Amino acid sequence: MPYRMPTYKVLELLQVDPECGVRAQEISARRAQYGANEFEREQKASVLKMLADQVRDPMIIILLAGALISAFLREFIDAGIIVAVVALNALIGVMQQYRSEKALEALKDMSSPRSRVLRDGEVRLIDSRELVVGDLVYLESGNIVPADLRLLETMAFKCEESTLTGESDSIEKDATLLYQEELNPGDQRNMAFMSTIVTSGHALGIVVRCAKDSEVGKIASMLKEHDEERTPLQERLAHLSAVLGIMALVICALMFIIGIIQGKGIFDMLLLSISLAVAAIPEGLPAVVTIVLAFGVQAMSRRNAIVRRLHAVETLGSVNVICSDKTGTLTMNQMRVAHVFCPGSSQADPHLLECAVLCNHAQLGEKAAGEPMEAALLHYARDQGISVRAMRERCPRLHEIPFDSARKRMSSVHKTPRGTCMYMKGALERVLPLCDQAMVDGRLVRMSAALRRQIQDESAACAAQAQRVLAFAWRQGNDLEKEEGMVFAGLISFIDPPRPEAAASIAAAQGAGIRVVMITGDHPLTAFAIARQLNIAQHEDQVMSGSTLDALTDEQLQHRLEDIRVFARVTPVHKVRIVEAFRSSGAVVSMSGDGVNDAPSLKKADIGIAMGKNGSDVCRQASDMILTDDRFATIVDAVSEGRHLYMNIQKAVIYLLSCNLGEIMSLFLALLCLPGAGAPLRAVQILWINLVTDAFPALALGVDPKESDVMKQPPRPRSESLFAHGRMAYTVLNGMFIGTMTLVAFRWGSQRDIAHAQTMAFMVLSMSQLFHALNLRSLERSIFRAGLFRNRWLILTFLFGISLQVIVCELPAAQLLLGTAHLDALSWVVVFGLSAAVVAINELAKLFHSAR
Repeated sequence: MPYRMPTYKVLELLQVDPECGVRAQEISARRAQYGANEFEREQKASVLKMLADQVRDPMIIILLAGALISAFLREFIDAGIIVAVVALNALIGVMQQYRSEKALEALKDMSSPRSRVLRDGEVRLIDSRELVVGDLVYLESGNIVPADLRLLETMAFKCEESTLTGESDSIEKDATLLYQEELNPGDQRNMAFMSTIVTSGHALGIVVRCAKDSEVGKIASMLKEHDEERTPLQERLAHLSAVLGIMALVICALMFIIGIIQGKGIFDMLLLSISLAVAAIPEGLPAVVTIVLAFGVQAMSRRNAIVRRLHAVETLGSVNVICSDKTGTLTMNQMRVAHVFCPGSSQADPHLLECAVLCNHAQLGEKAAGEPMEAALLHYARDQGISVRAMRERCPRLHEIPFDSARKRMSSVHKTPRGTCMYMKGALERVLPLCDQAMVDGRLVRMSAALRRQIQDESAACAAQAQRVLAFAWRQGNDLEKEEGMVFAGLISFIDPPRPEAAASIAAAQGAGIRVVMITGDHPLTAFAIARQLNIAQHEDQVMSGSTLDALTDEQLQHRLEDIRVFARVTPVHKVRIVEAFRSSGAVVSMSGDGVNDAPSLKKADIGIAMGKNGSDVCRQASDMILTDDRFATIVDAVSEGRHLYMNIQKAVIYLLSCNLGEIMSLFLALLCLPGAGAPLRAVQILWINLVTDAFPALALGVDPKESDVMKQPPRPRSESLFAHGRMAYTVLNGMFIGTMTLVAFRWGSQRDIAHAQTMAFMVLSMSQLFHALNLRSLERSIFRAGLFRNRWLILTFLFGISLQVIVCELPAAQLLLGTAHLDALSWVVVFGLSAAVVAINELAKLFHSAR
């Protein structure tokens, strides 16, 4: 392990001359031996594979089987219509997947990072992907570490490793450190790891591991261990497809047997059985579900979320546990000044502001560059009206005593209008003992024991709030090295503050019956302080550390899950284990994150959500959804949209199955009750109803306006049926009623001829289904109370459907295609009366139910 070896041993092992670096003739051999410094690109799915994925759905397979049988029986129109519907469904799915992947590509940084290396004795700037093991790399503030490096030289060098460890604090690095024991990456202070960010100082390091062998690469390799799993809706629809497929076969066999017993011809009964099978399968359902989900994806994109998998939107509606990363999702991922303490004054002392600006390596620009707390100091000074550039030009730096882990402080000497001054900042226990005076309300006073206790108490109070505290001091004098006789200027505390909207979003999630759990690599005290502010946790015993997690068996963890709200100091393996534990308990889990360390748990969760602004490419590739604004509030919006979509899909499914059951009942009852009258419907008429008349109202129900109480309801259990809470009885009873009205129309029309009777049945069946779509605006409330005209698309499709049915009944070309006949005025009165009866019966049922 390089971190357990002295630097000269690492150089010897890798056969590198520190004065020359890697030689040009060695590069190919090193790349062949150790591998290239880039990850294997994710193989993009071809259009053919995307199409194949779309038609693997059980219901699509049943439809294709139906098309094949229809073609075999020379019913080419029926077969063509079914194939067209399947093709439309597949095309929509492929287009959505393609657009999502294009949006993901747009998020990626188009420029490849570059590195400054020593090769053949010369310093060169090369593409980071060209690095090989043994390359000597120079690092400075703002650089992204291009590979895993064993540090050879460091000067005030710090790295922010949150993408790897989840910990947002900058970590001080020291090339001279040597370890004997085995350590986690976060504790290896003589190493710099790929994808982490240099926040301050300078360093020289030697590449010891390239991309796939790096710590980041190890995490990325974990993603391959997880297979894609079906979403709750896919599971429900697959079950429904299986039931419908079995039902279609049973009905076909039953009808065929009954017909043969009644003495009908084999070929005629085969055609009738196929018609009934067609009636049993809602051909428009896959397309309707796909289109409704696509509408949801578009709605989410307008809310700053890119959905990579179509069914992920619906799955969000089932989520009952949101596991959220802290840094950057719940917090701003930007250190801010939380509190300023100057003895005897409520205002920041001018000397304190001088310390903050001058004893500081950060730079202000469009975006502050440097160590996060130093950048926060500059932002604070600017907010106080200080011009950072003007002060630094007025007080140039003469000398610096850099920060190190032993001293825990930094000092810089400047030439000022008052003369030469030393400014100091650091840990209170390292600064306060050097102070024999203090600024109290603008006056210089002797440091007393009482004042010292007051300062220490103030620091302790900030630390109790999980704030980072720095002490500041100064003195005048020409001695550039003397760190004593200092004047205490004040304390400044820092915190990565919660996002402004996070608390309200968490409250909304909790109000919707969703548990919000914080998972972070930060210290437990820091994590708890933020969790308490956001009302995620109220007591410290609701926090579990990674070390405690390691000591628990899976069974013990299951028992503790109910009480834990914060997991702190966790590793990528811990995160996966936590997600697995929640899922094993029956929860539908959403996991959000931005770092490479989050990717395996995102892949394992039911819904993996990556950050688009600050998220790593590995994290985005592992996700189902990407937030382009990195806000927790967008996750809650997505859950709301998911619930809304599920309710609308449920309405569409119930509507379509009620209609199909009506078709089955009309055909089956006609065979039993009117054996000599012929079939009330032709196969092409059933297809027309399923694919044209039914499809548009079903789509309109798919965009039904969101109910106001959608986030006041508890989450749905993963195993809950689409027909739970009495929905099955509702579907069956309405289907039976529609079928009965159709049979009544057929019987009434059969007084003339079979064409007139079939037309009457065709019109009543199709129009009663259009009227029934109005019932689905609300399953509990009267359609007039629910707002009949709130869904203008439903009204338009209703009017369009009625008009279309009148046209196909009266237009000669349509009569030829669908086998319809002209209806007189009385027949139309009967048609509309029988069709509208489904609304009347539902309104009476709702009135009776509400009266109870």
